Amino acid sequence: QVQLVESGGGSVQTGGSLRLSCAAYTYSSSCMGWFRQAPGQEREGVAIIYTVGTDWTYYADSVKGRFTISQDNAKNTLYLQMNSLKPEDTAMYYCAADPAYTYRACLVPSRAHFPYWGRGTQVTVSS
Repeated sequence: QVQLVESGGGSVQTGGSLRLSCAAYTYSSSCMGWFRQAPGQEREGVAIIYTVGTDWTYYADSVKGRFTISQDNAKNTLYLQMNSLKPEDTAMYYCAADPAYTYRACLVPSRAHFPYWGRGTQVTVSS
């Protein structure tokens, strides 16, 4: 059974930073991503990484230049470094994994493409 466990969420003020982690137990994937969902809104893809050969990445326009996704394959852990946080970044953040075998198949910010999910970690940014 695939188990993804997120950590690192919390409450920060505008301009602050957080680093989210996602530990993958009993599963390893070259295609992993972070999604977020605010109350009353759809779950959206924030950042995705495909780590075969080189690191291929996708970022939502709203987080480009502020968030950085990375993966430590030796530790089977995915990270999301979030800097210059804004109140609109407030959401539940979810880790997701996909057994995609190409970067084209991986870097699709659609919830439907990712079969494995963690339970989420809350990020709250106050103004």
